[in-house]
Amino acid sequence: MIADLDAVRRRYGLARVSLLGHSWGATLALRYAVAHPDRVEKLVYVSGTGLDEGWEEEFRANFTARLGDEWERWRELRSRRRTEDEERELAVLQWSADFADRSKARGYAERMANPWFEINYECNAVLGKETWPSAFTECRQLEVPTLIIDGAQDLRPRWSVDSLFETLPSAKRVVLEDAGHIPWLEVPDEFEAAVGAFLDPA
Repeated sequence: MIADLDAVRRRYGLARVSLLGHSWGATLALRYAVAHPDRVEKLVYVSGTGLDEGWEEEFRANFTARLGDEWERWRELRSRRRTEDEERELAVLQWSADFADRSKARGYAERMANPWFEINYECNAVLGKETWPSAFTECRQLEVPTLIIDGAQDLRPRWSVDSLFETLPSAKRVVLEDAGHIPWLEVPDEFEAAVGAFLDPA
């Protein structure tokens, strides 16, 4: 996937690019910058999981608590074969947990599922098992200016993201208090202002 990103850069004849990645995409953008620091002007790391391992257990506990009454329905769907409509329902339930404002969470998740594209769980599982043993060493050497931006109410523990901020030599951190995992939907003005000021400070 790093090679795919570089192919896009070459296709448009760009010597350097600014990259923005969200969630797992934040990790991909970071790894591209580590692999090709001379080709990245700026990096925006949105709602990633940082460098510290072991965050999954806390995430699962937060996820269960955030779903509340819908947890049993999610667990029941997750445990069996599903129709296409049920597959979409499962995704909407899961994605709704990523929003801090519970009164709007279902609506945001429905928007994300329209149009509906089938989820490749096999690919997801493979990517989830990937490790990066040299992450701390490589990130300490990355001089690319980086904005780490996330929501304070993201289910993924922020202490893991703190590890990345403390490791990168040229990083700025913005935490949006009223947002979860997808801040540009919940606090679009704050998100746009932070990213815009970083990419174009003039």
